[in-house]
Amino acid sequence: MQPANILYYGDNLEVLRKHIGDETVDLIYLDPPFNSNRDYNLLFKEQSGEPAQAQIKAFTDAWQWSERAYIEFCETCPKPRLVSLVQGFVDTLGRNDLTAYLVMMAPRLVELHRVLKPTGSLYLHCDPTASHYLKVMLDVIFGARNFRNEIVWKRTSAHSGAKRWGDVHDVILFYTKSDYYIWNQVYQQHEERHIQSKYTFTDERGRFMPADLTGAGVTHGDSGKPWRGYDPTAIGRHWAVPKKVVEELVGKQQADKLTVQEKLDLLDANGYIYWPSHGKGFPRFKRYLTEGTPVQDIITDISPINSQAKERLGYPTQKPLALLERILQASSNEGDVVLDPFCGCGTAVVAAHKLRRRWIGIDITHLAIALIKYRLADMFDLKEGVDYRVVGEPTTEAEARALAQQDRDEFQKWAIGLVPRARPFQDKKGADTGIDGILYFVDDKSSPKKVVIQVKSGKVGVKDVRDFRGVIEREKATLGLFITLEAPTAPMLQEAAQAGDYITPLGNLRLPRLQVRTVGQLLAGDGFAIPSAALLMGVSRAGRVARAEGQGELEWE
Repeated sequence: MQPANILYYGDNLEVLRKHIGDETVDLIYLDPPFNSNRDYNLLFKEQSGEPAQAQIKAFTDAWQWSERAYIEFCETCPKPRLVSLVQGFVDTLGRNDLTAYLVMMAPRLVELHRVLKPTGSLYLHCDPTASHYLKVMLDVIFGARNFRNEIVWKRTSAHSGAKRWGDVHDVILFYTKSDYYIWNQVYQQHEERHIQSKYTFTDERGRFMPADLTGAGVTHGDSGKPWRGYDPTAIGRHWAVPKKVVEELVGKQQADKLTVQEKLDLLDANGYIYWPSHGKGFPRFKRYLTEGTPVQDIITDISPINSQAKERLGYPTQKPLALLERILQASSNEGDVVLDPFCGCGTAVVAAHKLRRRWIGIDITHLAIALIKYRLADMFDLKEGVDYRVVGEPTTEAEARALAQQDRDEFQKWAIGLVPRARPFQDKKGADTGIDGILYFVDDKSSPKKVVIQVKSGKVGVKDVRDFRGVIEREKATLGLFITLEAPTAPMLQEAAQAGDYITPLGNLRLPRLQVRTVGQLLAGDGFAIPSAALLMGVSRAGRVARAEGQGELEWE
């Protein structure tokens, strides 16, 4: 049985091959970044429009052409037809960012097919730039017969395209591994104008609309025979009895024994037939207003995350939680394992946990892992190492030093993740504000308190702490947390002490306003002193899902 819940830091191809067993996953959702322009997956830009130097690359460089990657794929791929297809793409389209993307995706899709259970499903979220190439690849890997839907999601409002139709949608390709796959009917709410215009009749059962009781075309069995003087063959049609309603009335076994005319009698006896006035027209079926309409392959009722949305994290490719919930509800059950190999800010992971699925998330950036930790702590009060595991991140000071030498920016994002419920911070203008991470807490009934965090991976001195004191004052922050890889000097600790204390209104606890911890201390469990009764603000406003659903107000400890 595949262990879950797990976050893996690393290249998903390597993680899939080393850690995920054959046929252990029930549902896969992936939203792989496509580098259609150089800054597509960067979080922020400088004011000049140039990519901010402090930001994570997040696969930005991975989609540049690599002859080595191409040769390795051709030599190692176990599916010759897929190799021929990709070679055809390269021969016809050339060696460029698009074919680099396809070369990178091909072996990953092969591995995802391997880990999927026979009853499992895969949803690949992409934009129309590459969706048709990916579909052909999936046809080869999964078999064209296992293609179920091309789902269109309206991801933004109207665009004014230059000499073209406005591009406002994403594509989600839905494949299954076999004909026997998990499917739960999911409904979307009726629009009020649809109800008012269509469901115009009422009886003792409620509102209904008269719907067709016949289908197009002539048949020669029971469905083509007359019933109560009405002959469907005369109008080029046949009886189309709603099977589900008949089964609800007498059960499936008994329903299978009835003729079409007997089923029609049954419906009439139970008040499901609408008879035309004065004998004009054919009898119709009373379709009652239900909880909603079965989901369709065009999604327009789930809005994108706008600038004011409460669940917004500032991640450019973040998808609405409602979209992932709909996919998971349709194609998985409680206790199933959901995998997102490009988990980004973790919306699929969050949706899986909310819906009581087990989950596996993979990402190649510490920024993504830090954001997911923040969301899990904030929305569900989950604790790393207790409720879920993180694999691939530094666990010792030596490993942390190696990460800092390799990529200081990645080290910074990872270090932020050592502070429970903290999230990386970056000024939208790309300016250096002296703040690397941030979190909020509430320990009274007034406004949330701000905590600012700074991370240092090199040599540090008293000037660094003095400057950080200035940041705390400027930001009017309640607390400042200073994380350093190197041990602080005595003057640094003296400078921190001069920042004074914060006294909590609940319990009158005295906490140092500026606190210094080394990475080694944090790894050893010697964390910062933050009010334990704090109720964090942020993503929780979008839904404190696990512990506060249905509560009208916050509970104060």
